[in-house]
Amino acid sequence: MVIQPVVRPQRRRSIRRVALWVAGLAILACAVGAGVVLLRPQVNVSPDSEALGHISLSGLEGRVVAVSVQRVDGGTVPVALRSGKLWPRKPIPVSERLVVRVTLRRSTWAGWLLGRTATKTFALQAPVAHLRRRWLLAPRSGPVTLAFSSPVREVRIRQGGRTRTLRFATPHSRVVVGRVAPGRPRAGSAMVSAVPRSWETMPLPLRVNWFPAGNGIQALAEPSPGEPLPPEQPITITFAKPIRQVLGGRFPTIGPNVHGSWEAPDAHTIVFRPARFGYPLGGHVGVHLPEKLRFAAQARTHTLRTVAWNVPAGSILRLHQLLARAGYLPLAWQPATDSPATARSEAAAAIDPPAGRFTWRYPNTPRELSALWKPAKWNEITRGAVMMFEDTHGLDVDGFVGPKVWNALLTDTLAGRLHGGGYSYVYVHRNVPQSLKLWHNGKVILTSPGNTGVPAAPTQLGTFPVFEHIPIGTMSGTNPDGTHYHDPGIRYISYFNHGDAIHAFTRASFGTPQSLGCVELPLAAAATVWPYTPIGTLVTIEN
Repeated sequence: MVIQPVVRPQRRRSIRRVALWVAGLAILACAVGAGVVLLRPQVNVSPDSEALGHISLSGLEGRVVAVSVQRVDGGTVPVALRSGKLWPRKPIPVSERLVVRVTLRRSTWAGWLLGRTATKTFALQAPVAHLRRRWLLAPRSGPVTLAFSSPVREVRIRQGGRTRTLRFATPHSRVVVGRVAPGRPRAGSAMVSAVPRSWETMPLPLRVNWFPAGNGIQALAEPSPGEPLPPEQPITITFAKPIRQVLGGRFPTIGPNVHGSWEAPDAHTIVFRPARFGYPLGGHVGVHLPEKLRFAAQARTHTLRTVAWNVPAGSILRLHQLLARAGYLPLAWQPATDSPATARSEAAAAIDPPAGRFTWRYPNTPRELSALWKPAKWNEITRGAVMMFEDTHGLDVDGFVGPKVWNALLTDTLAGRLHGGGYSYVYVHRNVPQSLKLWHNGKVILTSPGNTGVPAAPTQLGTFPVFEHIPIGTMSGTNPDGTHYHDPGIRYISYFNHGDAIHAFTRASFGTPQSLGCVELPLAAAATVWPYTPIGTLVTIEN
């Protein structure tokens, strides 16, 4: 006999009800989770046409509670958040890469499931506007217009020593940078920098060049041909055509032989950068091209194969400063501020001397010598020091301060080379009894009677530098009566004014006018004086 279990209908309904509740709760949980995921607050940072960026928020309840902006190197950029837009509080360089971190606070019910706060990171870059062309073919008359890769708010233009800034209420993609005058089509150039946003810092300027169509102008030079060329300034030549078409793959030559190098920063431009002391002070520099080109210069155009400039001469004040520091003057010089000397700084200082102070090296300097001194003007002390410097360096002793003298003087300055001979000065009293005094390094070395010229051939008053210095020689000339003299074997000669010289001579007495213009001394006195009177030593003849 088989007994069948009895299933009660009430228990079956109870199990089915529980299963339905479990399934319903599962579906509800999934729906709530999906809703939270789909409807939770979403944040995004995107570029803005005016501000640094725009923060947008989507989803249900939530708000931005913090924003930070950092540079790639970790530096912080202060910003303000206004109406969802990020505004820098300080200028930012164009094209700078930035990291933006936005912290969001969620609503209570979403925060229970996902957390109260969340931080998202975004990358932004400050906008930049590039010039589409830097070498322009301009109309024969009318505006010269630049085109930018994106609209700009502010443009800075430097041309001819004048800088102007253009600011636009609405961004411009095209900007007028210059103008070609009717009937006078000329090439031109300008340094241009621009920013797409008002809160960006100006980038380094770029040179823009324009060449009017059809007028044959082919090149621009900076400085313009004929303008002064500072010793350390690069020479820039820009061609309307690519360099290879104009130069055939070779750089031009520059003369005289100047230390430096050529480079081509772009396809149309060559630049010569001088080295060491740059171009010769007071000299002439020319760039020799393979063929004649048209250059714009000083409101005119010139067809040139050699583009030439004059280099300014060094200043007399700086000449004195360097001669004093090297020991060729009876004065010392101390700069107002000490700074390391470089070839470049010395070349610039030759044109624009630094401040400083001259002082006499010796407390008992003869009044005749100190009366000659003028710190910023050429004087006989200058002439004598220059001649002594030229003689010491094997240069032509002419008292002319040209490129060779400046180059040698600047070389000595950098090397710290000093003149070790001290400073001598000779002054002769022409009144009877006539005498000579030798002063050296603050002391009177010798006082001796001497003879000057007779009334028919007097010794000229004034101050003169020694220009020839020989131990023994022959002196010849014409006497006042027209006869000629020829005296060999004259000892210890120092010529200072044409044929006048300090030298030894045998006389029965000394102290009265007896010579033909020279200063005659006894042999022993002349032997003492001669070593102290090298080329450049000053001799003053006074009553």
